[in-house]
Amino acid sequence: MSKSNWTFLTNHAQVFLCIAQNEHRTAREIAQIVGITERAVQRILDDLEGEGYIHRFREGRNNRYSTSLDMPLRHPAQHGQRVRDLLSELLKETQE
Repeated sequence: MSKSNWTFLTNHAQVFLCIAQNEHRTAREIAQIVGITERAVQRILDDLEGEGYIHRFREGRNNRYSTSLDMPLRHPAQHGQRVRDLLSELLKETQE
């Protein structure tokens, strides 16, 4: 039986996590970490910014990002939960 390559978190969640961990990461760095193309990262950043989950700022020649942690999780099964709630659980081990 071959090993499946699916993951629990979507690429959108992975990109958001990268930004939450370091708001100065470039799209290229995020692409390398997540394992997707830089173009795919740009599309995801556009989606996240368009919905208000991140804000993009220019710093010289680079972008810097900030996250909106009080935004709701989008799936109906997580109704009433915020991005902050998910991040606190996912990043718990890296903070200890």
